[in-house]
Amino acid sequence: MMEAYRYPDGSITFPGHPIGPGGEEPVDTVDLSEYTAEVITWTTSTATPPGVREPNTLAIVEFDVDGEPVRALGGVTTEEVTIGDEVRPVYVDELRDPEAGIREPDSQAWDGYRFEPV
Repeated sequence: MMEAYRYPDGSITFPGHPIGPGGEEPVDTVDLSEYTAEVITWTTSTATPPGVREPNTLAIVEFDVDGEPVRALGGVTTEEVTIGDEVRPVYVDELRDPEAGIREPDSQAWDGYRFEPV
């Protein structure tokens, strides 16, 4: 689940935070993987950290959740994307190679979401 938090004032953040923009605790969660988003901007990294695919295209996207904008940053499944493209989150087992870094592979989760053009 690509979990965002909803707060009493209606705002939604991703990732979720224990205290929202209005200073209150969250009252609900929203699974952003059930929504599509629009690409706001993007870039391609050609000098990636160990174990991260190269080149690695990243995008800032904006979801519309019941009229509330929610922005997220993440990788894109393709090398090419355009501002204004509609994308959907897709689950990925390994966002990077657990054996390539300095961290113990079992010490953290390696899965997550990338954005795929619709």
